[in-house]
Amino acid sequence: MQLANYLFFTTTCEPALAFYTQCGLGRVVEMMRIGDKGMPVKNEKMRGKIMHAKFEGPGVLFYASDNDDAEPMRGSAHMLIMDDRAQTRGLFEKLAAGGRITTPLGMQPWGSYYGKLTDRFGVQWMLNCIG
Repeated sequence: MQLANYLFFTTTCEPALAFYTQCGLGRVVEMMRIGDKGMPVKNEKMRGKIMHAKFEGPGVLFYASDNDDAEPMRGSAHMLIMDDRAQTRGLFEKLAAGGRITTPLGMQPWGSYYGKLTDRFGVQWMLNCIG
């Protein structure tokens, strides 16, 4: 068994996945579009949007799609556990670009170098460096 998150965007899945690729988290390894290869189209405005995508990188796996009836992302966050402060800082800065930092990256009372943010696509990220 393996747990993997599934992110639902309304119409910004493709730019979000491109952003995560630019941040160095990994890359899209599978993608199907609404209307391609016989995939159903319920809403013509969604034709060509992402029906299903798989994103992978070292230690990273999640799925994503566009859904015109998607609910805003709340109550869940991707937590990245890292062991290098410089890499943690660099990734935090990249993910925060155009987003909102909710806990500035720094040493926390429990002894970890930690920060939390919501990126420009509404996805929450927690970076926890134990090194």
